[in-house]
Amino acid sequence: MPELKALGVEVLAASVDGQEDARRFVQDTGVTFPVGYGLDPERISELTGAFWETRRRILHATGFLIKPDGTLAHAVFAAGPIGRYTASDVIQNVKFMTKPKA
Repeated sequence: MPELKALGVEVLAASVDGQEDARRFVQDTGVTFPVGYGLDPERISELTGAFWETRRRILHATGFLIKPDGTLAHAVFAAGPIGRYTASDVIQNVKFMTKPKA
């Protein structure tokens, strides 16, 4: 993710999966950003608004873009693989937010 790094964007992930599943994800995908694990899905849902599906006991993907001052710039809540926050989405948003005002 060199373009994200060039824009000063730091990426991190948090997962409800256990340590071994998180480790396997890192190995399988080759990601180089920090990946937290073992989060309580119901608590994360309460705190972030992420969709907790009780029947299947899964927390749906949620992405956040946080400004340097710690405030929320953008959030994406997905109930499936389509519509998830991608690196190109983040790049577009950061470029838009940092574009000089006319």
